[in-house]
Amino acid sequence: MHELGVVFHIIDQVEEVAAENDVTRIDSVTLQLGEVSTVIPSYLTDCWDWAKKKHELLLEAKLVVEKIEAVTFCEDCKQTYPTVEYGKTCPHCGSGNTYLVQGNEFMIKEIEAV
Repeated sequence: MHELGVVFHIIDQVEEVAAENDVTRIDSVTLQLGEVSTVIPSYLTDCWDWAKKKHELLLEAKLVVEKIEAVTFCEDCKQTYPTVEYGKTCPHCGSGNTYLVQGNEFMIKEIEAV
């Protein structure tokens, strides 16, 4: 489970931003998480709920996860399609000459502070 390491990284980043802005309490952290990022949202939330108790700044902080749909582009027919549904084979032309356009991101979108 690499989600715990991911949570520690998020906490480090949030604490750094809080220190730079003289923030003493965080209400929420919003993440954008790609559909095929390999991070499991429920594990991430469980790890967050455990780890935040060890940081005064985050005791009441809520973790909000926004899903970014995975989209693949076909270089042969120049169309996009939903990655999870069709994988690497283009449903429009049957080509395997494709690449992921979006859906593996993992970003802190917003930190809400008091």
